[in-house]
Amino acid sequence: QVSLVESGGGLVQPGGSLRLSCAASGAIRAVDVMGWYRQAPGRQRELVATFTSGGGTNYAESVKGRFSISRDSGKKAAHLQMNNLKPDDTADYYCHGVGLAPHNRGMDYWGKGTLVTVSS
Repeated sequence: QVSLVESGGGLVQPGGSLRLSCAASGAIRAVDVMGWYRQAPGRQRELVATFTSGGGTNYAESVKGRFSISRDSGKKAAHLQMNNLKPDDTADYYCHGVGLAPHNRGMDYWGKGTLVTVSS
């Protein structure tokens, strides 16, 4: 059993910063943490920042220069440093992982989400 647990969300004023964290738990050898997505009310879930299979990074245009993703060397935990936050960044942020073992290879795993609210 694999689960992804996010932390670090909260309320912040425009221009402020937050750092989100995600950690895999359970059968962690069977999953790599890949990155972050978000979903705002009434909108579809969208990519925020993720690592590619080759180890590079991919960011949404709207967060480039403001957000930075990092990951531990074992690929079992990831962080999202969010600077200069804007009201449009308000959303539930979800950690995403991918299965590695023969029984779950390529399977998507999602955390339950952590809410980020940017408001004055």
